[in-house]
Amino acid sequence: MIVALGAALAVIILVVVLWMLLTRRLREKYAFLYLVLGLVLLVLGLFPALLNKATALLGVQVPANLLFAASIVVLLGIVLHQSWELSLSEDEARRLAEDVAILGARLDAVEKQLSAAEQRNGPESEDPRR
Repeated sequence: MIVALGAALAVIILVVVLWMLLTRRLREKYAFLYLVLGLVLLVLGLFPALLNKATALLGVQVPANLLFAASIVVLLGIVLHQSWELSLSEDEARRLAEDVAILGARLDAVEKQLSAAEQRNGPESEDPRR
């Protein structure tokens, strides 16, 4: 029963990730990791003896401990990657805000020059396009 439940959960994860990928709700670079994790879970769900063999090979006493340790390592990797992406996004947002502020200051300067030129020349020399 537990094997079928594990395999069903893995299939659900794969279907959800593929659906999110196809509807552009998840980017490819993130989907790859989740697809690999879903496939690993599917394989372990269908062949639970593989986890027992890996446990014996690595010298871990309980297969669940190996599964939890691997899960923690994977989750820490995901969190580190997301933190890196967030840092890049914050840097880009700050740079864009600085660019907008510089362009706003330049626009204000041009508007002041235009206003001063219009006052000097009077209303008769206005731009004919208006």
